[in-house]
Amino acid sequence: MILAGDVGGTKSHLALFTIKGGKLSLVVERTLSSQDYSGLEDMTRAFLDQATSREPSVTIEQISSACFGVAGPVVEDRCETPNLPWVITAERLREVLGLEAVKLINDLEATGYGIPCLGTEEFITLNKGSLRQKGNGALIAAGTGLGEAMLYWDGTDFIPMASEGGHADFAPRNALEIELLYYLLDRLTRVSYERLVSGPGLFNIYSFLRDAGYGEEPAWLTEKLQQDDPSAAIGKAALANQNGLCVKALDMLVSIYGAEAGNLALKVMAVGGVFVGGGIAPKIIEKLRDGTFMRAFTDKGRLSPVLEAIPVRVILNPKTALYGAARRATML
Repeated sequence: MILAGDVGGTKSHLALFTIKGGKLSLVVERTLSSQDYSGLEDMTRAFLDQATSREPSVTIEQISSACFGVAGPVVEDRCETPNLPWVITAERLREVLGLEAVKLINDLEATGYGIPCLGTEEFITLNKGSLRQKGNGALIAAGTGLGEAMLYWDGTDFIPMASEGGHADFAPRNALEIELLYYLLDRLTRVSYERLVSGPGLFNIYSFLRDAGYGEEPAWLTEKLQQDDPSAAIGKAALANQNGLCVKALDMLVSIYGAEAGNLALKVMAVGGVFVGGGIAPKIIEKLRDGTFMRAFTDKGRLSPVLEAIPVRVILNPKTALYGAARRATML
């Protein structure tokens, strides 16, 4: 039996799998609020206690290996999570679980391992592209933060390689984005792509547009922003075309998202395709399909023809990283 986890700053997914006919088969899973636990060890113990009590046929002794995809930089099987006050180590997890085969990987690395587990119906194509050669791919995923990974082509399969590219410096491309950069520099020590292409990033962009006088915030929206998650409220209003400021904010986020996806594709020469993961993309899929994302993706001057030829697909399955962590555990 395999223990796998997709550990995020807001919520985490833990699951037990068996392998049947060479394929992963889900036995039990649970979604937990990460903020409710003092660490991954505490969360894992709670999950296993509940799993074994609900499924009499499941015992901890059946677990042969475990892998956890973590939202943060993993170095030598250790991660200080940027969005949680946790320090996670494989060594400590081995002690808690009584297992030798325990691995920590970055959450985007886990997503990369999960891509081969998906069916064609679990993708939406933004760009068919014209390249059919095998080669490196790229993965970019906006959610609570912005994750990026290279998918190295070894001649047979993609091998995910983690990065922290989402924390690279934001590079504005026009006068409005330069204004946005100056606005955020007055409030932050530095501005990374994650400050813009993420859930909190949408509110950052909206706040700039509102404070810079690019539109009026109606009273009903002020109330929504105070009562609900502000980025979720802005996104819903934008998709329903209820407020021009919200529409403009989402337009900017999607354009910057596409531009950075194109940057990543150039850096790794992603002729094998670009995959867009994370929690935001499926929620705004119609906006991603209206051309804003791909115009920014391909707007690379002399290299535009290269980007136009690259296939770009959105991952729809929210459990991709969980399956990827499980797949990686089978390799231990």
